[in-house]
Amino acid sequence: MKLADVRRFALGLPDVTEEPHHEYSSFRVQGKIFVTVPPHGEHIHVFVNETSREHALALFPQFIEKLLWGGKVRGIRIQLAAATPDAVRTLVRSAWINKAPPSLTQRGEA
Repeated sequence: MKLADVRRFALGLPDVTEEPHHEYSSFRVQGKIFVTVPPHGEHIHVFVNETSREHALALFPQFIEKLLWGGKVRGIRIQLAAATPDAVRTLVRSAWINKAPPSLTQRGEA
């Protein structure tokens, strides 16, 4: 999967913006970060809940690993070159749902 495809998908969700986050890029819904992109663009950090994280780690160990931030597991790191588009879209949407207000998630799942 290519970063351009992730960008297109994420920006297609309701009320999503792409903004800088230190040296990273980030996708946000109403100011809340749900995905960050390191400068090289080889992987993305996706901030899913614990249930989604553990499920993804079990299903896709070949391209997903735990994302440690401040000594704690905060989400997942997805290696884009090895990732399947359906898995990435599902996980990005899950992270968006976790951060978006209910009024948006109802529109975004249509």
